[in-house]
Amino acid sequence: MDRTTQLIARPAECTVVYDPAAPPGSPHVRAPGGDARTTGRSVLRRGAEEVLERNWTGTSTVPSLGLYPHQWSWDSAFIAIGLRHVSPRRAQTELETLLAAQWGDGRVPHIVFNPSVPLDAYFPSPDFWRSSTAGRAAGAPRTVQTSGIVQPPVHALAAWLVHRADPELSRARGFLARVYPRLAAWHRYLLHRRDLGGGGLVSVVHPWEQGMDNAPAWDAPLARVTPAPARSFRRADLDHGAAEDRPTDLDYGRYVRLAAGYRDGGYADGGGEFAVEDPSFNALLIASEHALARIAHELGAQATARHARAERLTAALVDRLWDPERGLFLCRDVRGGTLVGERGVSGLVPLILPGLAREVVSAVVRTLRGPHFGLGTTTRLVPSYDLLGEAFDPHRYWRGPAWFNTGWLIERGLRLHGRPAEADALREAVLDTALTSDFAEYVDPYTGEGCGTTGFGWTAALTLDLLHQDSTTTTSTVFKGGDRG
Repeated sequence: MDRTTQLIARPAECTVVYDPAAPPGSPHVRAPGGDARTTGRSVLRRGAEEVLERNWTGTSTVPSLGLYPHQWSWDSAFIAIGLRHVSPRRAQTELETLLAAQWGDGRVPHIVFNPSVPLDAYFPSPDFWRSSTAGRAAGAPRTVQTSGIVQPPVHALAAWLVHRADPELSRARGFLARVYPRLAAWHRYLLHRRDLGGGGLVSVVHPWEQGMDNAPAWDAPLARVTPAPARSFRRADLDHGAAEDRPTDLDYGRYVRLAAGYRDGGYADGGGEFAVEDPSFNALLIASEHALARIAHELGAQATARHARAERLTAALVDRLWDPERGLFLCRDVRGGTLVGERGVSGLVPLILPGLAREVVSAVVRTLRGPHFGLGTTTRLVPSYDLLGEAFDPHRYWRGPAWFNTGWLIERGLRLHGRPAEADALREAVLDTALTSDFAEYVDPYTGEGCGTTGFGWTAALTLDLLHQDSTTTTSTVFKGGDRG
């Protein structure tokens, strides 16, 4: 038996990610701790719902009213997961709006621009991406302006959870039947067009695609990119966030140069300077492939091939990105041909996968709780980067602060793999910090001090999802399903 086979455990009973919480109308969870805690949870729930209401445009939810005034791809997926507890219909609309902007080649763009928002409100704006002209050969839509890059594929997972929140409504509206072909095309695009390393995994061609924009793992691959001159663009993000919390001008210069080159090449894949296989991006694809199998089964189609594909991708993830010495997954610089040694939260996110062997799971949990991330000892929330790393900064974007979406994913992973005590502690920390930080974009992992903007969409949405779970009864079945399809 080879090393990869040893590290992939085919479950005796098929495990399919993320079975639903209780259906609509179920009593709200009464959190442990008595009336004071229950009252606090009610305040938290109302606050989260108010954030999502303020950020709702009528067809989608912006991440924040000032800093991010358009629709973002993986934000909308996480937001839909929380919205399903408030309005399953609105959660369906959230995903439908995003998928309506899908390109002909199958890609789901990372931003769908609202034409009523002034061009100078966000950079890069539609006139930078030029999707309808530069993206014509790739099938960019003509009726809406989008970016040309993508973000992590959380969408099939979100669609399945939204369906399970109110199956009757979903079936009456034909929700899954309408989104399934688009989700299948999205996965085909990634699997067929983005296997740039030839090992079966998907590569990102820009740091923004992975979603953890300025993570130190990108520093070495980005060093090959000549930055655009600072005078050639104006950063609108600094109008809404402190400079010390945001990526540097040098980072931005490289982002701009890389995006402009991709645009000028007609958004064709394969020829750029930057190509990285990222563990989080691929883990989310695997999770969504399992979810897509559940959707196919619901629609009466064969799902076995999708489960098998998810298992093959899990094997490739372990084979190409697992580092047993560091006890987590690493990024692979496809152009450089090497693993990137930086420890980031992306390397912990594969904990959400049901096919990992106990050996891998145990090592990831030790890393999570050890000195590099300190969960439960020096930190209450999961930092985005190695506490002992040279680039660690507790306030600067993805170079140290804790984010709520990665906390949610790791909480789910801990629960899946039979670590309820650790999952409960992380859940409580996320909920408490969401309240005290006014639903911040991200927080100092030591103190919980809010950074970036407040009233952030996925922070509010995932708060609602965690509130909906009863920590005293939820087990690994949250991530499992019985029928294989």
